[in-house]
Amino acid sequence: MDAAGIERAEDLADWPNGNAEWQRVSPKYAWADLVLNLLFVLAVGAVLAVLSMVTAGEVPPIALIGLPIGILALIVNALFAFRRVRAIGYILREDDFLFRRGIMFERIIAVPYGRLQLVDVARGPLLRALGLSTLKFVTASAATGVNLPGLRAEDAEALRDRLVSLAETRRSGL
Repeated sequence: MDAAGIERAEDLADWPNGNAEWQRVSPKYAWADLVLNLLFVLAVGAVLAVLSMVTAGEVPPIALIGLPIGILALIVNALFAFRRVRAIGYILREDDFLFRRGIMFERIIAVPYGRLQLVDVARGPLLRALGLSTLKFVTASAATGVNLPGLRAEDAEALRDRLVSLAETRRSGL
């Protein structure tokens, strides 16, 4: 920054993470994503099959359109699942926690440690079977719904403990 407090381009060259490396989630999370999407397509297919039986064997027009679209969506999702998971990352900086996700529409969220009110580790049956967890953050802002999915269970617990200790030392006006 110059004397007037204006940031120059060279000051922003390393934004948002300076020299730090993005920490990645487990690649096994892509498999969980694929399984959940497959279950969704199977559920839609089952609903369409029931509709077909109820209408005396006639295939409703929605089935002729909906099922192929669902299968196509599953294939496209499968093609991008592993790349989408590689795009999820986080950095513990000095004053805040950075979280990013997204391929085409990248979203980077900075959560100041002093604003963290709750750090929760959640494990559904599928994630538990893969040895993974989701870390959920609650802040004073309702708009900050940060979920960090796909962490190994032990990494999620260690990160939760680290964030809680950082939050306790940096409470700001709460």
